[in-house]
Amino acid sequence: MILKLAMLEGLSLLAAVCGALVSTTPLPTHWTDVAFLLTKALAISLCCAVSFYYNNLYDLRIVRTFGGFAGRLLQVFGVAFIQLAVLYAVFPAIRISGEPFMISLIVILAILLPLRAVVYVVVSQKPFLERVLILGTTPLASTIIKEMRSRPYSGYEILPVADNAPAPAGSSLADSLPGSLDRLGKILDEVQPHRIIVAMAERRARLPVRDLLEARVRGCIVEDGVNVYERLTGKLAIETLTPSTLIFSGDFKKSRLDLAAGRCISLLVSVVGLIVLSPLVALVALMIKVDSRGPVFFVQERVGMAARHFRLIKFRTMHLVDRPTSEWVCDNTTRITRVGKWLRQFRLDELPQFFNVIRGDMNLVGPRPHPVSNFELFSEHIPYYWLRAKVRPGITGWAQVRYRYANNLDEETEKMRYDLYYIKHLSVAFDLRILFDTVKTILFGSESVEDDGGPVAATAGKVSTGRPLEAAK
Repeated sequence: MILKLAMLEGLSLLAAVCGALVSTTPLPTHWTDVAFLLTKALAISLCCAVSFYYNNLYDLRIVRTFGGFAGRLLQVFGVAFIQLAVLYAVFPAIRISGEPFMISLIVILAILLPLRAVVYVVVSQKPFLERVLILGTTPLASTIIKEMRSRPYSGYEILPVADNAPAPAGSSLADSLPGSLDRLGKILDEVQPHRIIVAMAERRARLPVRDLLEARVRGCIVEDGVNVYERLTGKLAIETLTPSTLIFSGDFKKSRLDLAAGRCISLLVSVVGLIVLSPLVALVALMIKVDSRGPVFFVQERVGMAARHFRLIKFRTMHLVDRPTSEWVCDNTTRITRVGKWLRQFRLDELPQFFNVIRGDMNLVGPRPHPVSNFELFSEHIPYYWLRAKVRPGITGWAQVRYRYANNLDEETEKMRYDLYYIKHLSVAFDLRILFDTVKTILFGSESVEDDGGPVAATAGKVSTGRPLEAAK
């Protein structure tokens, strides 16, 4: 939905600006003139689209109403104008003069506002909704329903749940009227779903195979609840994963080209970053020395690829102490220095890790490396934790842009769900998306949708207990 909306609005903006330019300038007669006009229109459209993305206008879970959308437009166009100013300074030839520029903005608003108003009205109407039937009253089913309801404009109509077992007390399924799986055929004839999601805990001898096959032949989409959860949340339900699911998944195989390209991009960005940002690095180092006693850098043993230990380098953001300290952020807030608070807010304390990237310890993007002191603890309590050591750790990562700092084992388990999703879908395109999201978080902060971070299903294995574990630095 988000991708379709972005493409629709992007093409509409491009067409609107092209129309405005054609109406206010001489009609192009040569293909070079047409290409130049398209370049000018593309510059404005691209700056608007980037500004929309960084201000969350494509996330309908955050901007839920047309009023919320309209209220953000002033800030959106302000950011777009700053981008255009930089672009015009670098490429003055594509600058658009005053009158065509103002007409372009008017046309953009004239198309954008009605288009988004139609989207908010139409996609929530029943004839345009996709009817979804969920089989199972498990915690996984409850989580899927919660995720779907958090996206009111995603186009789903959730039907009553079908299962032989009653819904757990206090779950989001308690108000649903479960239908028996024995009469699934009649239920399908009555509600005629477009999609069936199987989220049953125990399927052996309970799965209505014939009814599902008949529905599939009639054109109904039948999906595994684990895959739906992954698509909706951008993380893996590790409590429901089995080793066979991971072994037979084709997504974990990475091409050598992707891995080589990711490594080359990391090296190039790190070298250029250190050169370009060297004045800033020197200024930060000076501020740290003036602000508090102690070294400029904080060096700590971390666990990297293949469980190899390496020394991670960061700017020091805390006061030194002569006692064992906790690894959890919540236990160290009183130690953060004045400069350190500012460095952490804008993630500038991570800049020295460019050296780790150049040395081969890390990449730009990957799971964050954990301290050596916590590796055994997390390996014991978090399912599939050892898989993190199969890829290079990163300065930023999918878990970092999607979740907050972890302060106990439950939250570390939640971040592990995101890390597994990244490992499964690792690619250069995914890395670039994470880098864009990282810039968005640094510049504008993050607006998150409420997430309880709880497990989606019971597991017989070891899980986190929620208690913070103390470990000496």
